[in-house]
Formats: sequence, C-alpha cells, structure tokens
Amino acid sequence: MEMKEINNEDVCAILNSIMEYELAGVVRYTHSSLMVTGPYRLPIVNFLKEQASESLLHSQQAGELIVGLDGHPSQKIAKIEETNRHTIKDILEEALEHELHALSLYKKLLASVADASIYLEEYARGLIGEEEQHSLELKAMLKDFGSI
Repeated sequence: MEMKEINNEDVCAILNSIMEYELAGVVRYTHSSLMVTGPYRLPIVNFLKEQASESLLHSQQAGELIVGLDGHPSQKIAKIEETNRHTIKDILEEALEHELHALSLYKKLLASVADASIYLEEYARGLIGEEEQHSLELKAMLKDFGSI
C-alpha cells in the first residue's frame, strides 16, 4: 500500500479547528454544569464536568499534533452560542449538538490523513469513537424527555 503525502498546512488547519472547538467545549460544559438544577443535578453535573475535562485533554492533544507537524496552535476559542435555555433537556440537547459537530471535525481530519499517516488515522478514529460514544450516551439520557 502506497502512502500519500500529508498536507501539513491543511491538517494543521483542521487540528486548529478541533482545538478551538474542544476549548469551547470546556467553557460550554463548565457553564452547563453550573446551570443544572433539580433532582438529577448531581449525576448530570458530574457527567458535564467529565466532558469539560475531556474537552481540555482533546484540545491539548490536537495542539501537540499541530506542534509536531510544525504548525502553530491557535489561541482562539470557537464561538459558543448562548441560548439562555437551561433546563436539563436543553442542556443535554445542546451537548448532543456539540458532540455531533465535534464528530464531524474528526471525520474531516480522518478524510484528510487517510492513507497518509497511520498515526493520525488512528488518532482520528479513536476520537471519532469517543465522540460517537458520547452522542449515544446523550441520546440515551434524552430518551426520558421524548427528544430522541
């Protein structure tokens, strides 16, 4: 199997988009964890805090890859839409939207590095798996609300 060349500039641009979006996830999930009220507050707050920590880790991983590809990690954070809707259902729906968009970014990365770097392919595939898992968890959490 012949490997194609990586376009470092394109890959770094995608990784910077991932980094910016994951950093926005830190803010989104932290904010959401503060807004949860009601009888299910504690497990949902814990879930959201775990998502914030994971988003930070994902942004750091993307940044390390950018540096390894001789790129320059962004200091930006992706735009965060504030709906001012803070019911548990709204928070979970927004989290699902966030995860689905992150999934699309990792799929874009995979398409860009396919047959060019096994390491980057495996990185992208691993993150795609994690984002798909989070999406499934959120869909299961939303079932009681009749959203899915």
